[in-house]
Amino acid sequence: MVSRTGLSDAEVDRVFHALADATRRDIVRRTLVDGVTVSALAAAYDMSFAAVQKHVTVLEGAGLVTKEPRGRVRIVRADPEQLDRVRGLLEDFGRLWNARIDRLDTLLASDDEP
Repeated sequence: MVSRTGLSDAEVDRVFHALADATRRDIVRRTLVDGVTVSALAAAYDMSFAAVQKHVTVLEGAGLVTKEPRGRVRIVRADPEQLDRVRGLLEDFGRLWNARIDRLDTLLASDDEP
């Protein structure tokens, strides 16, 4: 199934898996304003370059970041279009839950009347 945001169920699963990790969320945050090299990202964390590269690969697989080769380095940038789709998905969930709460409020209010 494809949601109104254009994300398939598989894409939604990859996005939530990617964002379930604090390091990956921080990588997205660090790459929102400007691109960052994988080496610079690796220097920011207490883990190996290979471990940071794996995090970037998960984010890239979810479409949350892109890697652009520039000479011998790779520049990682957050993908604002994918982030907008994810934001839209979360807003859809919020509307769904708010509508359910409103219906429950209405149901409970109608039970109070004689």
